[in-house]
Amino acid sequence: MQVWSWSGFFEYLTNPFLAYGALVTVGLTAAALFFGLILGILLALMRLSGGAVLAAIAAFYCWVFRGTPLLVQLLIIYTGLPLFGIRFSVLEAALIGLSLNEAAYLSEIVRSGIMSVQKGQTEAARALGLRRAQVFRLVVWPQALRIIIPPLGNSVNGLLKTTSITSVISMEELLRRTQILIQERFLVLELFMVAALYYLLMTTAWDLVQRRLEARYGRAYAADAGRR
Repeated sequence: MQVWSWSGFFEYLTNPFLAYGALVTVGLTAAALFFGLILGILLALMRLSGGAVLAAIAAFYCWVFRGTPLLVQLLIIYTGLPLFGIRFSVLEAALIGLSLNEAAYLSEIVRSGIMSVQKGQTEAARALGLRRAQVFRLVVWPQALRIIIPPLGNSVNGLLKTTSITSVISMEELLRRTQILIQERFLVLELFMVAALYYLLMTTAWDLVQRRLEARYGRAYAADAGRR
């Protein structure tokens, strides 16, 4: 009985069908990060707004989406909502589920970054006549971003791998396409190893990008610390 096929492994290592699945994974990650970050910033601002109702709504949202599995959320969106006449395509359901789930986690990252900025700096900016929106854009956000980037980068790394869960609703990302090929060729271990290498390549590439981002946004603070 043949346990491992090197020819099968190398054949699918550069397979266009799997490569396209990897591109879908990257696209899902980027789109979910974009929409999740926008919603996450909104939720963070609601929590910090000082309004009891807005803060309660944002806290409830985070409680629900952080306290329930993404798999369950996807199944509710894709198979549950049609019972009420609300239907989404596989791509729409996957993107909505990933974005809503990611927003709950990103909101806490953004909120902690904003809260790390000393209150005296915002008060000084307001004393100079800056409006509230200008204070956030010019003073708070640039400083908060330095704190946000490291955990945000870790979230992106996790999101790249989390997209594999969307395979349960037949989203043809990397894992789903791997499963399709396994059903055709029965090269189980070989194809899963190829998929693992694709995920490793994607997360490694993002790690390099994250290091560049951290170096860029931390450069001014490192120079300031050096002068001291």
